[in-house]
Amino acid sequence: MDEYIERLKDGSLKLYALEKELPPAEAVRVRRAFIEGETHTALTGVGSFSIDIDRVVKANIENMIGTVQVPLGVAGPLRVKGEYADGSYYLPLATTEGALVASVNRGCSLITRAGGADVRIMRDGMTRAPVFAARDVGHAHGVAAWVDEHIEDIRRAAESTTKHGKFLDAATYVAGTSVYVRLEFDTKDAMGMNMVTIAGQKVGELIERETGARLIALSGNMCTDKKPAAINLVRGRGKTVVAGVRLTDAMIADLLKTDADTLAEANYRKNLVGSARAASLGFNAHAANVVAAMFIACGQDPAHVVEGSSAITTVDRVDGGVYVSVTLPSLPVGTVGGGTGIDTQRECLTMLGVAGGGDPPGTHAKAFAEIVAAGVLAGELSLLGALAAQHLARAHQEHGRG
Repeated sequence: MDEYIERLKDGSLKLYALEKELPPAEAVRVRRAFIEGETHTALTGVGSFSIDIDRVVKANIENMIGTVQVPLGVAGPLRVKGEYADGSYYLPLATTEGALVASVNRGCSLITRAGGADVRIMRDGMTRAPVFAARDVGHAHGVAAWVDEHIEDIRRAAESTTKHGKFLDAATYVAGTSVYVRLEFDTKDAMGMNMVTIAGQKVGELIERETGARLIALSGNMCTDKKPAAINLVRGRGKTVVAGVRLTDAMIADLLKTDADTLAEANYRKNLVGSARAASLGFNAHAANVVAAMFIACGQDPAHVVEGSSAITTVDRVDGGVYVSVTLPSLPVGTVGGGTGIDTQRECLTMLGVAGGGDPPGTHAKAFAEIVAAGVLAGELSLLGALAAQHLARAHQEHGRG
């Protein structure tokens, strides 16, 4: 080890090149020892892990020195009545926020007692939007018109790059001499960003060749990936999922310690009016909490919490109670690829019965999306109830202070 550390110090060996000379496990150990010396920090905890290094260093991480462990809890059972997920589930939630799992667990109990959450996927399409430079406004108009008139040519080019993905649509947007082509794909059980990126490159080259517009960037931010954006709320990105449950007055009083009118008013003034006054793109109580905890546990890209948490929570007063729903317009999830193959994350997906590819393809990712949406509904119910009953501060004092 000393030889390699000396070479790292004198610059004759780069950190990223260790795997070229050493087996992955040894490369990680040497790199960690070097960083310990450089930072004067013992990384004993970081160096203790159980995941398969050989796979991870090839597919998920560069310059690996170890892992950061996030506590994992479960909430449930949660009854889900979806088209793809139909049963009772224990939700794996990876978080460091005290009170979160307890809160979601309470929501799961309420939903299950009510007979389960109805969940439906309204649409499904992952996007990539290359941007082109036109010569002038007339040329920009012509490029957009060419795209509209040659959808089948675009489909052939896109689908030539993938065995699994299916091209769905192309929508054009013009800003001066910039032309954005928002491509949409059915990516089956993959979240699909790599798939649509490769297909987008092929389509971009076709459009450039046929129209004379210059392909400037494979992503022009109209996708919109990992940034809050109204286009994702309106048109959707990934899975657009809606989950809802009917609660009786007795259930609300027993488990949430409040009443239907108070619950509805808390949602109206907080999630709807308050979010509008703040010009928020999320009209919900804390959807990001559940999305993030399930994403980390199940190997999703954590940065997609940005889109996934832009949700809308509604509470409709009905005879004898309320109907509560959450709408997640942009939930990018997958059960193959990315971090879903890491040992611990794959175990969490297996808990839910959605690990790997579904039969037929796409059914596992859709089932996972339905379970996440039902989990978000559980979290929303519990927090809204705590707010309506003035119990939030007490719950955090009990569970979150350690």
